[in-house]
Amino acid sequence: MPSIITSKGTSKGKRAFLASLLSLSMLFFLFQAKAFSEGLTWTGCGISKKAYMKEVAKAYKEQKGIDIKLSGGGATKGIRFANSGLTQMGGTCRPALVDRFPKEEGDIYLTVVAWDALVAVVHPDNPVDSITVDQLKKIMTGKITNWKEVGGPDREILVVARVGKTSGVGYMARKMIFHDTEADFTEKAMIVRSSGPLEKAILKNKNAIGITGISSAKKRIYKGKKLKILKLDGVEPTVGNISTGKYPLFRPLYIATKGKPEGEVKSFLDWLTSAEGQKVIEAQGTVSLLQGKGLKEKFKFWEHTDRILNFNSL
Repeated sequence: MPSIITSKGTSKGKRAFLASLLSLSMLFFLFQAKAFSEGLTWTGCGISKKAYMKEVAKAYKEQKGIDIKLSGGGATKGIRFANSGLTQMGGTCRPALVDRFPKEEGDIYLTVVAWDALVAVVHPDNPVDSITVDQLKKIMTGKITNWKEVGGPDREILVVARVGKTSGVGYMARKMIFHDTEADFTEKAMIVRSSGPLEKAILKNKNAIGITGISSAKKRIYKGKKLKILKLDGVEPTVGNISTGKYPLFRPLYIATKGKPEGEVKSFLDWLTSAEGQKVIEAQGTVSLLQGKGLKEKFKFWEHTDRILNFNSL
């Protein structure tokens, strides 16, 4: 005889289902509380992680005895996990887009902790050493398609680009190079999910070019080979050229928090922006706040400075 589901049975099933959901929710929040109580959590972009965060976490543990658990996933993930409370801090190389994504990013406040730069990278065997920002723009949009057009060999250019337009690199490249955050790259571009795969793809293809962060590019080695970083407008992206603003594509690196930081998060950010924490950043070859003093006035792409907690002191 077939079973019959009565309304009473259905009601019991709904109550059991809701009870299970409640139990899972409580377990999740208990897990988060336990993770937070044992230290701090940081989620964010690989560029920020390589620029300073790995060594900063190590130094903070040694000096203060507090662990910082690091996880990647990109700038957008860092901002949105911080906004939703899934992590205490988000590492990001772009601002929070509070107007475009009020639900996902609208509660975010930022602290500038260092300076980075966008760079054009190619295979180490590529003979081209320097291009202009305008040439880079034309390459990314498919208006320049052969390396011979910029002084290189007669080979078709392969553009490697990040997926989407709101990644840290994707958003800031469009804003700083194209002055249009909705600009489209060439349809022939190889699309990858993050900076790591982008850099590896370029190291595997002599015709490739892409845009990434200087802090990540400097440390990317694959099978003994390092990425070649091109000069832009004849200027090399050295610490000195970035810190003075001579290199054209410099940008800030942020830590995002849900609301204004409190407790141990505030203590950590106070330490990180102090001379002690900034020494750790400088030791990684990343431009510190002191080295970049004066860049605030030269950087033309600030957004919602009322949400940048240390803006006035930069």
